Amino acid sequence: MIQPTTAVLGVGNILENDDGIAVYAAAYLDANYAFEPPVRIINGGVEGINLLDVFIEHERVLILDAIDIEDEAGSIYHIPACELTGYGLGNGGAHEVGVIQCLDMLELMGKPQPESSVLGIVPERVEVRIGLSEPLEGAFERYVESALNILQGAGIRTSRREPGRTLQEVIGAFQAPGIS
Repeated sequence: MIQPTTAVLGVGNILENDDGIAVYAAAYLDANYAFEPPVRIINGGVEGINLLDVFIEHERVLILDAIDIEDEAGSIYHIPACELTGYGLGNGGAHEVGVIQCLDMLELMGKPQPESSVLGIVPERVEVRIGLSEPLEGAFERYVESALNILQGAGIRTSRREPGRTLQEVIGAFQAPGIS
């Protein structure tokens, strides 16, 4: 099998409502799409600095995350890694700080940085609750489509898998039985 040189990294906390959208998006992409050449889809959760190997092992990393920007919930931003500071990244959870630290660590280690960017979406609310707010549910398909367009722009062909999974099925897979 060919080792994927591209990774899609979903980071966020599924226990904090809209902060989990990127984790759901990564799982949705994994369940519903095939990629050629292969793409490694990673649930980075809140691992932060523990994700350093992802940046060492891949030539390209698309980071999916909820971002704290003063804009309407569901607004989507594609931010190159070289511009990651100042966009609400690093102000939130440890996973955001850790991703930035991973890029800084590569520089300190003298290792090449992968071509990286963040596909961020503005949350409506971040509170202890599993699932997504109505505005983010409404923007979810557009968010996934944005990720697919970025991958296609990098020369990666995508094809839809059947039967696939719905967003609600993906969210449900992260819940313990009997919890809603």
